[in-house]
Formats: sequence, structure tokens, C-alpha cells
Amino acid sequence: MKWNELLHTDQLEKIDRESNTTPVLILKHSTRCSISSVALSRIESSWKEEYGMNLKPYYLDLLSHRDVSAAIATRYGIMHESPQVLVISGGKCIYSETHSGIRLSGILEHTK
Repeated sequence: MKWNELLHTDQLEKIDRESNTTPVLILKHSTRCSISSVALSRIESSWKEEYGMNLKPYYLDLLSHRDVSAAIATRYGIMHESPQVLVISGGKCIYSETHSGIRLSGILEHTK
């Protein structure tokens, strides 16, 4: 699985534009949290190359980029949690899930 790193708040404009043609997955990951590590592993182990044609994945290291996490919460109107996934389509968050509820199957249901 090839993640796109989310490092700067100005990337959210690009994500909104990209989401007009392809849904975008944002994974907010805490490198110090075992639940977050399980969620990341669950997504990566279930990922198939063809999913990348219909979903562009972005990875956010929360501990290194708290400002980006805060900007995501404000921009998409979704309360911050960790770990958390969001699916962005048409510049809006159409799906959000946290903690042990994070499953690739749930994400993919919202990208059809």
C-alpha cells in the first residue's frame, strides 16, 4: 500500500480538489497508540492494488502534525479522535470512523 503523506494544512485544498474525481481516505494515526497501530495494520493488510484506482489514501502522523489534525476537524466538521479515518468526496467528509470500528470494508462501502 502506498500512502501519501499529509504534512501541511495547505494540502487540504489539494485533497478537496482530488476528492471531486476520486474519494480520498485520510488516516489520522498516533504512533504511540496500540489501537491506532492495529487500525493501520488492518487497513494495510486488507488493501489491494486495485483499491488505489477508486480511493486515494493519505496518512497523517498526529504526533508530528497536530496542526493538520486540528485543521481537518475544523474544515470537515468532524471532532478529532485518534485513530480516525475520514473519507472525503466532493470536498466534504462523507464517512468517519474511529478506534476499533476502523475497517477497510466500511471505508470501501462509502467510495462506491
